[in-house]
Amino acid sequence: METKAMHSRLTPQHVAQVGTELAILWNDGVESYIGLEDLRRACPCAVCQGEADVMGQVDRPETKLVPSSFQLRGYQWIGGYALQPSWGDGHGTGLYTFTYLRKVCEGKNAL
Repeated sequence: METKAMHSRLTPQHVAQVGTELAILWNDGVESYIGLEDLRRACPCAVCQGEADVMGQVDRPETKLVPSSFQLRGYQWIGGYALQPSWGDGHGTGLYTFTYLRKVCEGKNAL
């Protein structure tokens, strides 16, 4: 028996770069557009956002972003739950879960 939760999983149906934005068509019919610079600045990886120590203190590294940091070179799908962009400066460790990606696209403070 299928449940409503099985049908409510948020997933992109189509993703494409349009100029300096990433366009996403979601399975709920919503279309999102996010600037590549905003997308990169929202990178959730430990290199960009820091990592908590055993006491819960987050050490936020200083990340130097250059113009190539905002050039999307490609992306790959990670399982059925995330998108992993690769950037012009060689960075590519950020896994944007679909829920996180949607929040970032909506301009919400996702971190």
